[in-house]
Amino acid sequence: MKYSEISHFSHPQHTLRFEYTEFPFKCDGCKEVGIGSRYKCSICDFDLHMHCALPSPSIFHPFYTKCSFQFLSRPPGNTQRICNACEKDVTGFVYHCKDCGFDLHPCCAKLPTMLDDGEFKLYLYRKVSSPCHKCGRKGRSWSYRSKCKKYNLHVACVREMLMESWPDIYLGRGKSRNLETRIPSLKNMLQTHHHRSRGKVKKCCEKLADD
Repeated sequence: MKYSEISHFSHPQHTLRFEYTEFPFKCDGCKEVGIGSRYKCSICDFDLHMHCALPSPSIFHPFYTKCSFQFLSRPPGNTQRICNACEKDVTGFVYHCKDCGFDLHPCCAKLPTMLDDGEFKLYLYRKVSSPCHKCGRKGRSWSYRSKCKKYNLHVACVREMLMESWPDIYLGRGKSRNLETRIPSLKNMLQTHHHRSRGKVKKCCEKLADD
């Protein structure tokens, strides 16, 4: 549920108003970057992702069927915590499973299951065996993968792509698309990968035009 104005325990001095922004911001709850929906205090320049502003006391995630994640305003314990979705440090709001020790940034716990660049669709998976097309590395983090299983992007790399390319996406032709599910064009990156590995581009990804 979305409210136009809320009070929040992390910023009791002022109310926060909902807005939809085309510019990147840093969430003062989980400390991660965001774009699109947020709650903001214009007086203090205080921002929260919508999922940090309106957290659930506990959640379940389909990737961890045996876990119950509890919302915490700070990481538990005194040791460094890592988000199991993006493998980035947890320094603020977090969903934590006490039994398994897993942690999820609130924005990672609510990641969209599908992204598109206007041509290709990529779907969220917990594990993929192939390296990421942006950083070239494998890892234990979640990834977005094309239906043909040949193109992968770590969720952290998707965020980096958004920060690097947001003016072209959100202030250009892609402005009418949902900001939370739109990513930069993959065409050049995919062509580079195919030329390097096979010498030609194959149309093996599901395209929006084929839906």
